Amino acid sequence: MSLPSRACVIHQPPASCIPRSPSVAAPRSLPLGQAHAAYLSETLRLRWGSEAGGQALPVTVFCDPRRCAELLDRLGPTLGSPDRRTTASLLSKRLGFLLTGAPLYLLSVCDRGLDLAPGNCLIDIRHDGQAWRSTLPLRSLRLQRWSPAARESARHALLNELFTGLITPLWQTLREVGGVPPRMLWENLAVRVYSLYERRLVELEGGLVDAAARRRCAADYRFLLEAEPELFGIDFNPLARFHHAKTRRTDGVEVRYRRSCCLYYRAACPVAYCQSCPLSRSRTEG
Repeated sequence: MSLPSRACVIHQPPASCIPRSPSVAAPRSLPLGQAHAAYLSETLRLRWGSEAGGQALPVTVFCDPRRCAELLDRLGPTLGSPDRRTTASLLSKRLGFLLTGAPLYLLSVCDRGLDLAPGNCLIDIRHDGQAWRSTLPLRSLRLQRWSPAARESARHALLNELFTGLITPLWQTLREVGGVPPRMLWENLAVRVYSLYERRLVELEGGLVDAAARRRCAADYRFLLEAEPELFGIDFNPLARFHHAKTRRTDGVEVRYRRSCCLYYRAACPVAYCQSCPLSRSRTEG
């Protein structure tokens, strides 16, 4: 397969896309212990809404097509993106990581829930021209708790709020404004969830996860893969659709190759491809 190439152009990011004072302090008053709070803040980028300053936007603002178009057009040069579609796809990958990482970690590892109502969530798209600096700012970090008997119903409600209430409207806006096919947006999110449950949570040290948490992680991941489409507010389960068998490459690494390209190579300078990119499969597959 012939791989695309392009010339590199160095872009100076606009000031509005450069973080003022990124903080890595653990979210204050999060009753989970220092190790969990630090992981949520430093790795999964959870923040109080007040720490994001004026650069984080309410979900309702981001879902307005006119405002979303303005944001994508401002972000594009910072990413080195050649068009709005590429920008929208790359942004959805970042949002997929932010919007699922901390909520699913809290659910599976800590047995707690965040308030994921759109009115509590802010959208942060900061990038400094080299790397994402964005976080997941929430106006309230009050944690939900439930009894063991109520866990299944609480899990369903929380995940429905996350996917149907929060993410699906964002993806609909990015599809409308950015022209990104729904399958690409949902696969961008799916690979983040796979990475969380198959790599990040598996690699957690014993101080963060015990046997009960391991069982919750396995059960929650299985639930997500087997859930009915209504949980996501669309007509298919995207986590099940893209969860196909991995392929062993010539170097021995097992990779679940994507079915759609996320367009990362179009903004990379020099041109590079994701590990699971279908465009690079013919070079690495045994």
